[in-house]
Amino acid sequence: MRNLFNSPNKLSHKLGLGLGAALVVGLLAFGSTAQAANPFELNFWLSGPRYDGNVAPCEKALAAISDQFHEKEATFWNSPLVITGFSRIHETAFRPWQSDNIPRRYCSGDAVLSDGKVRKVHYSIIEDGGFAGTNQGVEWCVAGLDRNWAYNPSCKAARP
Repeated sequence: MRNLFNSPNKLSHKLGLGLGAALVVGLLAFGSTAQAANPFELNFWLSGPRYDGNVAPCEKALAAISDQFHEKEATFWNSPLVITGFSRIHETAFRPWQSDNIPRRYCSGDAVLSDGKVRKVHYSIIEDGGFAGTNQGVEWCVAGLDRNWAYNPSCKAARP
């Protein structure tokens, strides 16, 4: 009968596990403790976000929505649809949650498409929501054309 516990493969495996466990215990026992932030870090580098609440009015985002809609439809869905106009644009909410959250202005209206249909559009303008947080960003959804279901059902997730 062969003894499996003394075979060279099992022995080297046990030795490797033992050394790994000893290394972890050694690092935990002799490692340095966490240090608190020094005054320089507290005053300059860990200051947190500062929001002014200066968010553009609803009409300022319409050109960006038209451009992004055309790019999305042409690039991803091979569709010739474009937004030809907007109507009944109105604000639905401004900072609807606590004041510590990123300021957003929620808007809705109608988008007139190149196929002649009028569809609801819901969007938000976000302070510091642009590329790398440098300017205001826009998140939008055209009801019935949310093909990747990012805001489904019926653009509900794009509203407050």
